[in-house]
Amino acid sequence: MSTALGYFKWSFIVTALGLVLAGWLGWQTVGTVGGASSFLLIGFVLAVLEISLSFDNAIVNANKLKDMTPVWQRRFLTWGILIAVFGMRIVFPLAVVVIAAHIGPIEAVLLAAREPQEYARIIGEAHLSISAFGGTFLMMVALNYFMDQEKDVDWLRIVESRLRDWASVKGLEVALVLGIAVVFAALLPDHESASFLFASVCGLLTFLAVELIGHILDAQEKAASAAAQGGLGAFLYLEVLDASFSFDGVIGAFALTQNLFLIAIGLGIGAMYVRSMTLMLVERKTLAQFRYLEHGAFYSVLVLSIIMFVQSVAHIPEVITGLIGACLIGVSLVASIRYERHAEGH
Repeated sequence: MSTALGYFKWSFIVTALGLVLAGWLGWQTVGTVGGASSFLLIGFVLAVLEISLSFDNAIVNANKLKDMTPVWQRRFLTWGILIAVFGMRIVFPLAVVVIAAHIGPIEAVLLAAREPQEYARIIGEAHLSISAFGGTFLMMVALNYFMDQEKDVDWLRIVESRLRDWASVKGLEVALVLGIAVVFAALLPDHESASFLFASVCGLLTFLAVELIGHILDAQEKAASAAAQGGLGAFLYLEVLDASFSFDGVIGAFALTQNLFLIAIGLGIGAMYVRSMTLMLVERKTLAQFRYLEHGAFYSVLVLSIIMFVQSVAHIPEVITGLIGACLIGVSLVASIRYERHAEGH
């Protein structure tokens, strides 16, 4: 069992290396001390942005990880972080440009290096579809948590007891999400609404496919070993979940800089802290100690999904998104502490 700071050792090391690399990149790009300082500062701000947006990600990850076998926990915390850093922070923005501009991966890298503003413009044009896909997937994640008849702990009882009662209506969460997607699609111009709805349906199908694959794989593992829990299926679920959480940070990062490599450095640093927080929550059993922390995280996921939908028609600064998530988790933490003190008093 490590101390709290011990969990963040590698995060601190990656932060130091990443900021040095950001400064070097600024020097190579601009050729001045001011340019190097500017890149270093932006790298730091990007890391803070990613961390602030990812508190709920770490808690949701920990909620799933606690039921996984130690082998798959280690695989997620090693392979998973590589996929998170290199896949979502580097490959994903490149893939968006490859698809949107109909160019090859090498050309996309060269475009990012030589014409960062054009690269950022292409990413920006894909923002509508990304918001629809990510918003739909994350809303399904949140509703799947609250609309569960087996859920027996409520934080906001009026809301959660009603949602739990609605869980008996098969497919209701799918209908709710699709209904919300249709409303936002109706607010968009005709030439954009079709793309929005298509991306939203893809997000829904991805969630259902991951759920289905997870159930099949976990059922096979349990048949092979009664002790097996949460293997490859849970791993795939967490990877897609992490990707959905990352959409907001990746797109928002282009508001600060158009340099893909600087974005990868800053968001990569933030991803390391998500890993450290997840590991600490699992090993120290923090979710069990704080009764409502998990609820706060899923409310944060629900709000993030709504914000991603709203961003299809209006811009919402990423700072606001991060603050709302942090506040919800903070309030749930305070409520958990109060509950524990009240329970101990009795």
